[in-house]
Amino acid sequence: MPPSLTDPADLVRRWRLPPGDLDAIAAASARFPLKVSDHLAAQLVGAAADDPRARQFVPSADELVEREGFVSDPVGDAQVQLAGGLLQKYRGRALVVATAACPVHCRYCFRREYPYGDASAVNHWPAVLDALRADPTVVEVILSGGDPLSLPNATLARFVRDLEGIPSLTRLRIHTRFPTTSPARVDDELCALLAETRFAPAVVVLHVNHAAELDEVVRPAVRRLRATGAVLLSQSVLLRGVNDSADALAALSEALGALGVVPYYLHLLDRVRGAGHFEVPEAEGVALVRALTDRLPGYLVPRLVREVIGAAAKTAITG
Repeated sequence: MPPSLTDPADLVRRWRLPPGDLDAIAAASARFPLKVSDHLAAQLVGAAADDPRARQFVPSADELVEREGFVSDPVGDAQVQLAGGLLQKYRGRALVVATAACPVHCRYCFRREYPYGDASAVNHWPAVLDALRADPTVVEVILSGGDPLSLPNATLARFVRDLEGIPSLTRLRIHTRFPTTSPARVDDELCALLAETRFAPAVVVLHVNHAAELDEVVRPAVRRLRATGAVLLSQSVLLRGVNDSADALAALSEALGALGVVPYYLHLLDRVRGAGHFEVPEAEGVALVRALTDRLPGYLVPRLVREVIGAAAKTAITG
């Protein structure tokens, strides 16, 4: 993976943050390590403290505050493991936690306490394949993580080829943060893999929360993905201080639409321990989506959803 910014003191120095913030940043990073991709580290030099991109990645003292209802496994991953790194919550679909690695550590990550060492598919791949072969009702595999594009192209290609060898599988979906945080990862080998897989068109779901993330380096990477024929969707998380306004969400949808990305889901925050300061109340989320409906065509309005443990699908929030 490309170089990353992982040292709190280096973050304070490079981003010109107040020196007095270092203790809080270091304390929060001790619980969930700081990690910012080289691309973002360069983009955000001198950014304001309330920059909607920086806020997603800078550890803060707010993460150390214990809040009622915020837990280590807010989406119930531990309850649905079929094999190491293979989860099944919904009928016909299975999710592969491919690797622990990510290009960045989002401070609101719902898997910030996930036991990756024991339960990532890169360490249990034969067992994952056996479990998928044993259940022909699973027709779609979702590669997630961590971030599956953290894997080298050769390993990712082997995963895809092995999945292609299971006749019951007909769809492949990849969830990734790389195009917006390390756009150079969208290279020729990756694009060829997406274009040539028997699952084509593959579905690539981009995690992006603010229009500013779609900068002049990121946009060509997204266009390269689209040129493979992949279906491009986005999922965003509604975050206090990042995108909790109709203007910010409308700008994000319009920027995505201009790149051929369908704004698919707007998630209410998964209530993971350490992320309570990002939460936007459900009623406020409903009002924001209604405002988007008044401003944008329907295909640019994402669905407001919450993940509920034990539900048969994502739960749509309509007010």
